[in-house]
Amino acid sequence: MTASVSADLLAYDDVLAKFEPVMGMEVHVELHTATKMFCGCPTGFGAEPNTQVCPVCLGLPGALPVVNQAAVESAIRIGLALNCAITPWGRFARKNYFYPDQPKNYQISQYDEPIATDGYLDVVLDDGSTWRVDIERAHMEEDTGKSLHVGGATGRIHGASHSLLDYNRAGVPLVEIVTKPIVGAGERAPEVARAYVTALRDLLRALDVSDVRMDQGSMRCDANISLMPIGAKEFGTRTETKNVNSLKSVEVAVRYEMRRQAAVLLSGGEVIQETRHFQEADGTTSPGRRKETAEDYRYFPEPDLEPVAPDAAWVEELRGTLPELPWLRRARIQAEWGVSDEVMRDLVNAGALDLVIATTEAGAPADAARSWWVSYLTQQANTRGVELVDLPISPKQVAQVVALIDSGKLNNKVARQVVDHVLAGEGDPEQILEAHPELVVVRDDSKLQAAVDEALAANPDIAEKIRSGKVQAAGKIVGDVMKATRGQADPARVKELVIAACS
Repeated sequence: MTASVSADLLAYDDVLAKFEPVMGMEVHVELHTATKMFCGCPTGFGAEPNTQVCPVCLGLPGALPVVNQAAVESAIRIGLALNCAITPWGRFARKNYFYPDQPKNYQISQYDEPIATDGYLDVVLDDGSTWRVDIERAHMEEDTGKSLHVGGATGRIHGASHSLLDYNRAGVPLVEIVTKPIVGAGERAPEVARAYVTALRDLLRALDVSDVRMDQGSMRCDANISLMPIGAKEFGTRTETKNVNSLKSVEVAVRYEMRRQAAVLLSGGEVIQETRHFQEADGTTSPGRRKETAEDYRYFPEPDLEPVAPDAAWVEELRGTLPELPWLRRARIQAEWGVSDEVMRDLVNAGALDLVIATTEAGAPADAARSWWVSYLTQQANTRGVELVDLPISPKQVAQVVALIDSGKLNNKVARQVVDHVLAGEGDPEQILEAHPELVVVRDDSKLQAAVDEALAANPDIAEKIRSGKVQAAGKIVGDVMKATRGQADPARVKELVIAACS
């Protein structure tokens, strides 16, 4: 029987009772250098198709590549941050295979002499414990182009009427980071996979070597999964789920593939070594192509490039540029703010931590900055279907809103309207108040007193309750005044006037 045997997914607890999962994570990171890996073409995302190409990245005859020094520098810094040894001398190789979006029909990569080897990354799991993921290698290569399959229902080549090729991405610098086998995680394997990719993304962002946008493909995760029976010594046959493009999806893909493979094995089938595609819509994987071995790629040294031999002094100079590691920075910030582990995890999971830090650096108190980013602005991001960092409002502008509240020009309710105007692209908060003076908090006691008197007159029974000592009844009058002033009044001042009027 083969892997095509139809089998239901096995319950997750049953998988763990019979098998030990083994994982290997391969993460491709596009470096945000100004130019491509081996030519001077720009690398900006979203340009018109085939406008960022030249004879080198198109693989035209006679065009010779030249190594991008900035990309080598970024690769070394990544290796150092991952506690790797930096290779003192190495060569590029040609990896030969046919993809329609790889114009040369080979990829310039590193094979047996990667830039960085034998490192590790300690990652924090949901309960605060730490798991060490060993790194096999980090190597440099060039990205491929992109195919757009037209006419099918799934966006894949099967069923499409034709395909369009965009070579803008071909030649963009990549660093591929490959783990050693991750064994022993058991039921926590999906969580470990997500935590690893999360920690790696945070590290790369801190290094400022990539924008690590999984939704745009500048960080892409391939999850290799196999199962071996409990007590066995040899790994099972692995599958490689390609290009999983969100942190949550990494966890979902690993769990699904464990359940699928277990069902195949227990039904008498065999797991085939193949690539698989993750389906975001339902969290499943589907077959891709049979997975090649290294021999199938016919690696041989790239004859048109000099070896990469970073000077030891340069490597140490780059080591000195490494920033404070994200998890150490988080621990320091958490201590400074005096918040719990749960609050810090929520900030990290929401993608709000750096935004909150930047907002405090712009002058806002930490608690006010946290409140804005994790409540109202997170709601706006969810409504718009974008990441929090992609909202069209800056930490500086949020700090300006907080300052306006503290100065008494805005209250919290009206401040949200100001933020809405900022999100609409109408300018900074001060500019919005100039254009919309009706948003400024009413501080004229004569106007407020008139509104209070009117509300009390309309609610004599409430006024009598307040006079009899039931101060909490003032809330109804305050609400009416706030409505009458379209939210522009200071509710604390209104309450003071209400109590005074009834005393």
